[in-house]
Amino acid sequence: MSLRILHVFDHSLPLHSGYTFRSANIVRAQHRLGWQTWHLTSPKQRDCALDEEDADGLHFYRTRPPRGVLARLPVLNQWAVMQATERRLHELALRIRPDLLHAHSPVLNAWPAIRVGARLGLPVVYEIRAFWEDAAVDHGTQSEGGPRYRLTRALETRAVRRADQVITICEGLRGDLIARGIAGDKISVVPNAVDIEHFSVSPGADQALKASLGLAGCRVIGFLGSFYAYEGLDLLIQALPRMLAQAPDIRLLLVGGGPQEAALKASAAALGLTGQVKFVGRVPHAEVGRYYSVVDLLAYPRHRMRLTDLVTPLKPLEAMAQGHLLIASDVGGHRELIEDGVTGTLFRAGDVEDLAAKALATLARADGGAALRAAGRAFVERERNWTRSIERHKAIYGRALGRTLA
Repeated sequence: MSLRILHVFDHSLPLHSGYTFRSANIVRAQHRLGWQTWHLTSPKQRDCALDEEDADGLHFYRTRPPRGVLARLPVLNQWAVMQATERRLHELALRIRPDLLHAHSPVLNAWPAIRVGARLGLPVVYEIRAFWEDAAVDHGTQSEGGPRYRLTRALETRAVRRADQVITICEGLRGDLIARGIAGDKISVVPNAVDIEHFSVSPGADQALKASLGLAGCRVIGFLGSFYAYEGLDLLIQALPRMLAQAPDIRLLLVGGGPQEAALKASAAALGLTGQVKFVGRVPHAEVGRYYSVVDLLAYPRHRMRLTDLVTPLKPLEAMAQGHLLIASDVGGHRELIEDGVTGTLFRAGDVEDLAAKALATLARADGGAALRAAGRAFVERERNWTRSIERHKAIYGRALGRTLA
């Protein structure tokens, strides 16, 4: 009989983020296993006033935002979000009758699933993609070690103890939970991956686009994604003058947007780099491949902090899948993905001089980076494809259900 899984997500497609792409890839890979899935999002799904919605071939149930006094009060509004999610989840679970609940971080989704699971006798699998409190520190909404930080961490730890099985996306997160006293055999890693069939090795630069961006005849270092402080794009701009001193044809291409956009533009202007740094803004998802094609070296200069040391990003895997050269800081999350000098280049996190030197050396490799490109593509084909990753759900779900899944 087909397994029936009710997923609980923070947000989903049609919003585009690493979170939504991982969610979609998980359920599509589960469909290939012959399993049935249903998908609920929390009130955090932005600008959604629908009860149900189709997006990119998947059907999502939505949770209306909470109303009333509680929903307007700091901290307590998060409790209101959990209550709304719990009510909607209970209603759906009664209707769908799933075999298990699979809640995805943040912890605001874990507790509704745990409470509904206990009420209806359903096992709960809780997947942690990052620790919510660490992301809040980077966004400036919490301080590390502050009251809200400690409260969120305590809620997370209790949720992990209550869930039947726990999934993390990398060894860094798993190790942190084990250090809290959680049994290691309860925590499994289902790593980030790519749908390899949807990524082909780039055939070469889109010369028309490159010319339209004013980058003809230039070597391009690029970043495509959200401009958060932890991404370290400030370091990339600071390193550019050092690179230009030795290689005047280098340009920096930043595609996307986010909280740091204004600060990054101001930094480029202050350094006299307005003509050497190209800010494109956000582009339609269908156009992203064209922008990737004009980049000679993709850069992921993340700052070192708990979030980046513990969590593996998705972007470097997508770069490898397309056969791109990449450089990244040596934070823990990158070291889990990138073998220095084999699948990419690592530089000392926070070191502008090392970033500049390693970027220039990578661009100047005698083989044009062919060996790095080939090894990166082979790594994702062999180890980081979704079919391989989601096979791990058989054992995880089987332990939660107390039976073996074929």
